[in-house]
Amino acid sequence: MTGLARSGRPEAGAGTMQAMTHSPGGFAYEVLGDDVVITHHARRATTLRSAAARKFLADVEVEDPQHLMARLTGNYKRGNERVARQHPRNR
Repeated sequence: MTGLARSGRPEAGAGTMQAMTHSPGGFAYEVLGDDVVITHHARRATTLRSAAARKFLADVEVEDPQHLMARLTGNYKRGNERVARQHPRNR
């Protein structure tokens, strides 16, 4: 069964200027029947099934897809941000 892969990022040269931020990237998703498979740098990160998959597909249309996929996979705000902010190289 084949699915539709989407990265959620605009194509290069699409006329949008993106700020230099540390936003998540490298995520893509594929719809396989009733499931949604989220990958990170071409490696499977998680599979959403039934209600979670439907909610994801609705949310991905209105939210930033990369941030949404990062939150769902747990690859988002690991808790060391406060400590890192106080590090001398970040002052």
